[in-house]
Amino acid sequence: MPRLLFSLFLGALLSLVPASAQETPPNFVILFADDLGINDLGCFGRKDQNTPNLDKLAAEGARFTQAYAAASVCSPSRAGLLSGQSPARLKITTFLTGRSDRASHRVLAAPINLHLPDGVQTIAQLLKPKGYASAAVGKWHLGGKGHQPTDHGFDEYFAGKPNPGAESPQGGKGELGHADYAVKFIERNKAKPFFLYLAFDNPHIPLAAPAKGIEANAKSFHPTYAALVESLDVACGRVLKALEDNGLSKNTFVVFASDNGGVHISELKESPATFNAPSRAGKGFLYEGGIRTPLIIRYPGRLAVREIAEPVVLGDLCPTICALAKVPAPTPLDFQDLSPLLFDSKPPAEAKPRVLFWHQPHYMNQGGKPGGVVREGDWKLIEQYEDGSLELYNLAKDPGETTDVAATEPNRVAALRGKLEAWRRSVGAEAIKANPNFGRALWEDCFVKTDVSQLKALPTSEAMRPLLAGWRKAMDNASTEGTNALIFLEARDAQVKATKMKYEEPPHKDTLGFWVNAEDTATWTFQAPKAGTYRVTVLQGCGKGNGGSVVALDTRQGSCEFTVEETGHFQRFVPREVGKLTLVAGENALTVRPVKKAKSAIMDLRRVILERVD
Repeated sequence: MPRLLFSLFLGALLSLVPASAQETPPNFVILFADDLGINDLGCFGRKDQNTPNLDKLAAEGARFTQAYAAASVCSPSRAGLLSGQSPARLKITTFLTGRSDRASHRVLAAPINLHLPDGVQTIAQLLKPKGYASAAVGKWHLGGKGHQPTDHGFDEYFAGKPNPGAESPQGGKGELGHADYAVKFIERNKAKPFFLYLAFDNPHIPLAAPAKGIEANAKSFHPTYAALVESLDVACGRVLKALEDNGLSKNTFVVFASDNGGVHISELKESPATFNAPSRAGKGFLYEGGIRTPLIIRYPGRLAVREIAEPVVLGDLCPTICALAKVPAPTPLDFQDLSPLLFDSKPPAEAKPRVLFWHQPHYMNQGGKPGGVVREGDWKLIEQYEDGSLELYNLAKDPGETTDVAATEPNRVAALRGKLEAWRRSVGAEAIKANPNFGRALWEDCFVKTDVSQLKALPTSEAMRPLLAGWRKAMDNASTEGTNALIFLEARDAQVKATKMKYEEPPHKDTLGFWVNAEDTATWTFQAPKAGTYRVTVLQGCGKGNGGSVVALDTRQGSCEFTVEETGHFQRFVPREVGKLTLVAGENALTVRPVKKAKSAIMDLRRVILERVD
């Protein structure tokens, strides 16, 4: 009887404690690969690479078929994941320290922060008030001395060795050594909640794997790469086993992902590491092969085993982990908590599809060019920052981004481009600037003669090496002096003399618009780095039924004229070469004026591009 009364008394006391206080806080483990492609795991369709542990993880959790990294290269992707903030807001929009400016670049690299900004909270810092132990293991790449993981909330940091040697017991890329440290961290902290961020250097180039592993994968596309992926799988298996051995699996939220797409071109001394087909291109590009990631999440008892097709971004992990740990999400927050998608039996139907954004104002070592992206539903718009051109793809019908349908969907292009522009301003995205030391021949060698975004894989990686030798040599040319020069005259910088026409300032606009009077003009006063003849390109838009006006561009040395062409919408901008002008070195002035008005409005004008040709 006394025992019964005690049990009843204890039960009554527990009933007074909120359910949330009785729950054991979940552990969090993020297993993060480096440059692993969307198709590199067996559970994502790869047949020539062996990944049994990760395939099992996928069979026990949720496999995401449309998951994205926050960027197509490492540092910004990692910054977005750990902070829940957009790389554009953080001003970490390329790998640290970035590719140097070169004559082969049409635009200059945007300025970046060389470390995760002080005051930006990481997941480790956000979890600390709840008593979480935390460790960062492996690759950091978000700052050097004074800006290491332990300076950003992590209790422990073990970098390990990224290249210990092909036959090293730590693994060719240090993955086994990283896993061993992670296992010890789990064992030391099994009695308390913990957060483990295990960021492998595998399978990033340079590639190194044991001879035995290479031989076992001899029939793979790239035997050394396949051996590395297999070793990565072994390393992940050790961590998953440690969770099981310590009775922690059921209460641990495990994530596996990659920081960006796989390397599909030759880099350093390597032939292409992998292929991402049917996704286009790879690491460094804003096409699907560069930003898609193989995402797996396992949380036994809470998360049902299934495939999830909704588009998500790795930056979503930060607010999701905060929600599960019952701590406030960071502010500002640029991503969203995935809990409703993960755990609700019937997630609330959204009236509108989620809109995703990317801003990458840099050239990449793999051939990627500066650009921005907005995805809404099945539609993906890419804005090429070199010339302002706009590409539109329907990913449901065209997952390989083979057919640009911008010309047939001008209204959609205009709407999406407006959303991208408004978002850029909301996060303080850095603008791009023209390269005054541009060299067209060098640019063409890198981006025109060989368009590696369209590269198709051959049966073996080694067979592709000679096809890319000339392109790789051109990409590695670090010359900073070009025989040409490039000047951008932006709409926002024009001096307007008009009764109607004006620079449109709403967040989704960036144009000289309301151009309905033939007397209205716009003038730029600017510096030319070199004297000579300059090719003139206008970035113009014109709605259906409004084409045909004749417009002149005047300088003190001469003028050229062009006829405005319809683009389907005033906000669907198309770059058009319209003539040549002579400029002097130093100060110049250029005026745009209508010569003949054809219809109700003349055009919208976003930019005039001047390129020295001789």
